[in-house]
Amino acid sequence: MTSRRKRFAERRAARGYSQEECAEALSVAASTVVRWESGRATPRPHQRPKLAALLGVTLPELEALLSDEQPAETAGLSAAPSLLHGDDDDMKRREVLGLLAVTGALVALPDPCEAARGRAASTRSDTGEALHRSLWQVYALSDSKQVVFPAVRAQLDVLAKGLTEPRTAAERSRLCRMAADLYQLVGELFFDANRYTDAAQCYTLAANAAYTGGDHDLWACAMTRHAYVELYARRAHAAQPLLDAAFRIARRGDDTLSTRHWVAAVQAQAYAAVGELDACNRALDEAEKVHALDGAHSHNGGWLRFDGSRLSEERGACYLQLGRPDLAEEALTAALAQPLSLRRRAAVLSDLAVLGAYRRDIDQVVHYAEQALGLADRSHSGFIGKKLDGLRGRIAPLMSDDRVSTLDHRIAALPRTA
Repeated sequence: MTSRRKRFAERRAARGYSQEECAEALSVAASTVVRWESGRATPRPHQRPKLAALLGVTLPELEALLSDEQPAETAGLSAAPSLLHGDDDDMKRREVLGLLAVTGALVALPDPCEAARGRAASTRSDTGEALHRSLWQVYALSDSKQVVFPAVRAQLDVLAKGLTEPRTAAERSRLCRMAADLYQLVGELFFDANRYTDAAQCYTLAANAAYTGGDHDLWACAMTRHAYVELYARRAHAAQPLLDAAFRIARRGDDTLSTRHWVAAVQAQAYAAVGELDACNRALDEAEKVHALDGAHSHNGGWLRFDGSRLSEERGACYLQLGRPDLAEEALTAALAQPLSLRRRAAVLSDLAVLGAYRRDIDQVVHYAEQALGLADRSHSGFIGKKLDGLRGRIAPLMSDDRVSTLDHRIAALPRTA
C-alpha cells in the first residue's frame, strides 16, 4: 500500500468504520474499498460526495487523500479527527477562543442607543438561526463530536457580526441567548477533547451571556456544565458551590422545564464523590421528579437535554462511587436495557466492569470491558478512554490474570484527547 492510500485507510479507520462497514454505507462491495486503499482503484466521481461525508472531509481534502501528494493544508487527516489538536489545530482553537472573547465583550457592552436601534432592519445580517438550531442535533448524533467544530466556528463569526449591528432590546436579548447557547456547545466540544480549562472558560462566558439575555434556565445550565468540569477533574468540593448557585438560579426559571432536576442529578454525583449517601439519594429523588413534567416540552434537545432517561445509569454510577455495588447493579442493568448512544453505552459497560472488579469476578470484568473497548474503537472521543481509566485502578489487584493484564494494556493505548 502506498503512503498515499495509507492515509486514506487511516482516515477511514479514524472515523470508526471497518472496510466492510464503509462498503455497506457506500453501497459498494468490500473488495472495492480494499482496492481503493491498496491504490488499485479510485472512487468514481459520483461516489466521492458520499465518501467525503463518510470520512468527514471536504471534497478537496478527499482529493488530497487520493492524490500522490498531500498539500500542507490537509496534513494531519491521517490521524484520528483532531480539530482541536496539533499546531494547526491549536491555531484554530485560539481563533475560536478569540471569537469567544470578541462576542463575550460585545454581549457585555451596553445596549446600542435608541437612535441606532431605529435604523433599517433590512440592513441587518442573517444570524443563522436555522443552522444554530441544528448544531446540537448534529453534535448529539455524531460519534466523533469534533465534526461539529467548523460549523460552530462559522456561527460564532455570524453572531459576532450580529452583535455589532443596531438591534432593539428584545433582539439583543435574543442574540445574547443564542451566544450563551453556542458557548455551551463550544464548551462541550472542548470538554470532549479533555481541554477542561477551555471548557470552563466557555461555560463562564455562557453564564454571563445567559444572565444578560435574561434566561435563568440557560444560565443555570451553564453553571452546571462548569461544575461538571470540576467533577470530572475529581474536584467535587469545587463543584458544590457552583451547583448550589445553579439550583437557586434554576428555581427562578421556568418550572415546566427540567433544569432544576438536571442540576439535582449532577448534585447527586458531587455528593457521591464526597461519600454522602443520604444527600446523594435526596438529590436523585429530586431529579426523578422530572418524570412528572410534560416530557415533550421539558427540554429542548440542545443546551437542556435532561429528560430523566439517564437516571438509571447515573444512579448506578453514584452508588459505585459510594462503594455500594449492591445498590449499583440493579440500576446499571436497567440502564443497559435501554436504547443508549455509543458513549453512554460505553460508560454503563465500564461501570458494570468495575462492578465485576469489586466482586473479583474476572469473567464479568472481561465481558463488559471488551464490549466497552469495542465501542472505543468506533469513537474517537477521549471520553471512553477516560471512563475506562477508572476501571484500571480497580483491576490492579487482578493483574496476575493474563486477560486482565491484556485489558489494562489495551485501555492504556486508548486516546484521551481526541
